[in-house]
This record gives sequence, structure tokens and C-alpha cells, in this order.
Amino acid sequence: MLDLARYLLGVLELLALGGFAWLGASAVRARLAPDFTGAPAYLATAVVALALLIWTAELLGSFGWFEAGPYVAVVAAVGLALRYVWGGGPGGPSVLLGFSPPMLLVAVITAAALFKFGIDVRSKLLTGMTGFDSTWYHGPFAAGFFQSGDTWSLHFIAPQFLAWFYPANAEIFHAAGMLAFGRDLLSPLLNLGWFVGCLLACWCIGRPYRVAPWSMALGAIALSMPVLADQAGEARNDIVGIFFLLAAVAIALNAWSLGQDVDSVRASRRMPRESANAFLLVGLAAGLAAGTKLNFLLPAAVLVLGSPFLAPAGKRLRALAATLLAALAGGGYWYLRNLIHTGNPLPWFDHVGPISLSAPQQALGGREGHSVLGYLTDGSVWSEWLLPGLHGGLTILWPLIGALALAGLALCIVPFRPRSRFDPHSDANLDRGRDLALLLVGLAGLAAIAAWLIAPTSASGPDGMPRGFEAGLRYLAPALVLGLVVLPPALLPREAPTGPAGQNAWSGWRFAAITALAAAIAIGYPVQRHYLRDRYANPTFAAPGLNAAFKWADDISNARIATTSTRQYPLFGRDLSNQVQYIGEHQPHGGFTAPTTCRRWRELINEGHYDYVITTRDRLEPAKPPYPTTATWTEGVGAESVLRKPPTVVFKLTKPLDPSACP
Repeated sequence: MLDLARYLLGVLELLALGGFAWLGASAVRARLAPDFTGAPAYLATAVVALALLIWTAELLGSFGWFEAGPYVAVVAAVGLALRYVWGGGPGGPSVLLGFSPPMLLVAVITAAALFKFGIDVRSKLLTGMTGFDSTWYHGPFAAGFFQSGDTWSLHFIAPQFLAWFYPANAEIFHAAGMLAFGRDLLSPLLNLGWFVGCLLACWCIGRPYRVAPWSMALGAIALSMPVLADQAGEARNDIVGIFFLLAAVAIALNAWSLGQDVDSVRASRRMPRESANAFLLVGLAAGLAAGTKLNFLLPAAVLVLGSPFLAPAGKRLRALAATLLAALAGGGYWYLRNLIHTGNPLPWFDHVGPISLSAPQQALGGREGHSVLGYLTDGSVWSEWLLPGLHGGLTILWPLIGALALAGLALCIVPFRPRSRFDPHSDANLDRGRDLALLLVGLAGLAAIAAWLIAPTSASGPDGMPRGFEAGLRYLAPALVLGLVVLPPALLPREAPTGPAGQNAWSGWRFAAITALAAAIAIGYPVQRHYLRDRYANPTFAAPGLNAAFKWADDISNARIATTSTRQYPLFGRDLSNQVQYIGEHQPHGGFTAPTTCRRWRELINEGHYDYVITTRDRLEPAKPPYPTTATWTEGVGAESVLRKPPTVVFKLTKPLDPSACP
């Protein structure tokens, strides 16, 4: 547990990071999108502020300097410099409620979604993060950044799916929380913030069309689907990517709307140059999504390549270059890292048509890969796996959810509207048929569906038994959320944007936000004490032996731990001081494989100078011996067993192991 002084120091560091990043971001936003007011202005500013935090971490981490002091100092310097050079602010006070549905219903739906997410977060505050992906790679990546200060090197974990090449924008924020507190206090709470950000983006998507409450309500429903339930209290990054995708869409729609007037529609039906500058922010948000998770690459590419076509004629090539550079700045760091380490930004692919690419020559590992596309015409797979998976992941209402989401995307592309005679003085001419931004959004949503269909893990499992289909629906979730959120703007007739609301309305929201932040800081102190006391104190989410090892490791500090467990995060200990490493051999082009002989196993153990070795399987397998072969390879002089429970043995090393004495 942290004492009050250490806790407040961590809070101060986070406030400094957020405050200085916001200071600089508000100046950038005011320069690129000066006409944005109210919620869209704050959303755009938030995107830039998050990018500044990521860029600073990447810059420092490339030299192994991602540490608390330098991080705060550089963020502060950048924020002040941007503010001094550009000035500006976050925009006017407008709230723009717009088209007014039954607001009580909208408030109930949104509050219910937040309450449900919050309840799930609370359960993780009582146990620690237990999700498979959180303990497999999200948590270890963040802890690795925190311990080493290094974001450029590959952080090798269990040799499955070449996961050490994954983009890691989301993990940067978990590492920043660890730097502030020396613990992972912030990690179970971060996705609650992303959830709120998604709701804000949903509101902004409907705002130009006076349907903001409807879009936010449908977004709240979509974000509460069972397939996204594992985002709460975990380090999963699907909701982070969804936020950046929704933000990109929201900025595009608001920029397009502000650029539309009767003269511009009649003349070119495209945006004036001042509004076109905002599409740099679209590229940035799309790039941040692609730098978070691989399945956002395709929809991000559609947004980046399509946005310049909304710019004025004659400016599109320059707009394309600028938007592409903004996108690369948002997510290109991780793919550049992969390119330098392996010669390939996407090492999962070793060829493109006849062109061979450098890539690790090893199996992906984990579940056998299959895509949904490969099963589309297989009736037996549909009846036994896909239909039950849709029911489980999207509820019994999955046909309605899917139909409405697809309708939203389709109506963006093929608008449904009565055609009317052109009246140069009527806002009715700004209808669906002329909304090129909605067309772009619809194409991006379809691209997200395509990414799910072709993903090699969207229907993983043995041939004809896609056991991973239901979990793989999270790759479809971005398209479902986007489709539902754009349904009101795509379906209802377009009206001109409303005028600014009063100052008092936004001031009330700002006062409420400050009050909520102060309350969260006050409540956070007792919450962190209970969290650190109960974190992995009695784990029940893995095999019995692994649970026992996780409980044991939570009280170990400053130890070097070798393991064969895919789940590794709890082994870092309560204070995150244990250095944990999967035992494997480095291969060409960034490959990493498990050793296949006792001699090599012992040599790798000795080279790592480990204090403990944890040999285990990820689950109990009745057809196999109770303990893995690596347990036998470790036993002998110099290895003392301190915990033994199937399928796990924890050894304490007292001297180097003798490779020539293998059993």
C-alpha cells in the first residue's frame, strides 16, 4: 500500500502530464480546427493531448529514458512551447443538445451503461486484472516499459502469434500510471476513461445532424454488448481503438458540417480550406487507432486515404500527404520498429503475392488460425459454432443489432431520402446525397467488417471447430458500434448545425467534471489500499498450480523469474519489481521459440542469472503428465522446489544448473 504522500505525488504527476498535454493540444486544435466549439473541440483537443503523451513516451523510450522525471519534463516543455508559439484555447462553450428525443430515456440508457461498466471495473479492483490477454501481453508490455524505460526494443513474451510485434499505444498509458505510482493502480480504471471518451465521441458524431443524444444512446448500447464486457477493469485495448476510430469519424463529420454552406455546396460540394485543415486531426486519430490494434489498420487506411477527397479541388494531393503524415505520426512508430528489427513492418506476412518478405520462420502458435471468411458457406459450422457464438457475444438480439448496424453503414453509402428540387436558400439541400463525409464513414465501417472477416484469428481453433469465434467478435465490434452510432445521422434528414448554447450550460458541465475529479482523487486513496492488499491474493482464474504461483509471486520483490507460462503479468509482483522472462531462443528476423532440449534449456537459464524458475502449462490436460517436461529438465543440484501443484513447479535457484547433468 502507498502512504498518503506517495499517493499524492503520483496524483500530482498525472495531473501535470494531463494538464501540460492539454495546454499544448488546445493550441494545436485551435490552429487546425478553429471553428470547432463545445464537445467536438474538447474531443479534438483530447486526441491531440493523447498523441502528445504517446509521442513523448516513444521519443524517450527509443533511448531507454521513459522514466517519470524526463517524461513530465518533456511533456511540460512541449505543452508550454506549443501554447507559447500558437496560443489559442479549447473552443467556445457551446453544448448543442440538438434534436431532442426523450432525454430521460437517453439519460437512463447512458447511466445504465456506465453503471454496468463500473460494476465490472469494481470486480477487478477486488482481484487484479485476470483477463487472458491482460495477463498474457498487455500487462507484461506495460510493465516492461515501466521497468526498462525502453519502448523500442522487442519485449519477448510467450511465442504465440508473434505478439511482441503488436502495436502498443494503449500500453503506453498503463506504463505512465505505473511510473506515477510505482504500482498498477491506474490500470483497472483506464478503460472506464476510454468508455466515457467513446460516449463523448458518439455524441459528437450525431451533433452536426441534431441527433447527438440518439447517437450517444445507441453507442452506449453497442459498447455494452457481451463481447466487450471483458474491457472493464482490464488492460484490453479494443475499446481504446474504438475510441480513436469514433473520434476520427466525429472530427470528420463536424469538420465537413462546418465547411458546408449553400455557396460551397453549389460551387464545389467540398470544404473550404479552413475546414479542410481539421482533417489532419482525422488522420491523427485514425493513425492512433492503427497504432493500438492491428484490426484497425484497414478502416484507418480508408479514413486516411478518403479524407483528402473532402478537401477543395486542387488541394487534395497536399491534403493526402498531410493526412498520411499525421496518421503515420499517430501509429507508425510500432511498425517502423518492426521494420528496423525484422525488415518487415508486418512480420506476420512473409510474402505479398510473388514478393517474399523477411519474417520469423516459425509457426504462430496458440490456437490454429482460421478466418470467418473461410467458414461462410459451411452450414454445419454455422449451426454448431457461429450462430451460438453470435448469440453469446451479441445477445439474443444479435440479428437486430447486426441489421441496424449494417443499415447505418449502408445508408451512409446509399442514402435514403426524398429527392427535392434544388433551392439555393434552403437547408434541405444539405441532404444525405451530398454528405461525402458520411460516405467515407460508411466505407470505413465496411472496411472494419472486412478486417474481421479475413482476420486469421477471427474463427481460430481446430478445423471445423472455431472455438475462438465468440471471442473474435471483438474484431467485429468496431463496425457494430460505428454502424449503430451513425444510424441516426444517416437515417434522418439533415438540418443545418445549431448555434452556440449559453456559457452557463458548459460552465455547469465543467464544474461537474472538476468536482468528479476531486472526488475520484479523494476516494482513490482508500481504494488503492484495498486494491493492493487484495490484488492476486487469492487468484482463481487459471490452472490451480498457476494460481498458487501468482499468489506466491505477489509478495516477491526484485527477483529475476524465468517462466514457461503464457500468462505472466501476476508474476511481476505487487510492486512490479520482478523481472519476468519467458525462456526462449532468439531467432533471425525477430523470431523467438522455446528450447527443445534439456541442455539448451539449462544454458538459457544460466545465461539469464535467474533467481526462480516457474515451469508450468497454461491449463490442466488430463491426457498428459501432471508436470511439464521442463520441470524434469530443471530438477537437480542447484534447483530447490518451493511450490509444487499441478501443472506448476516453482524452483529457487541456488547455483547454476549443469547442462551436462540433464536427466
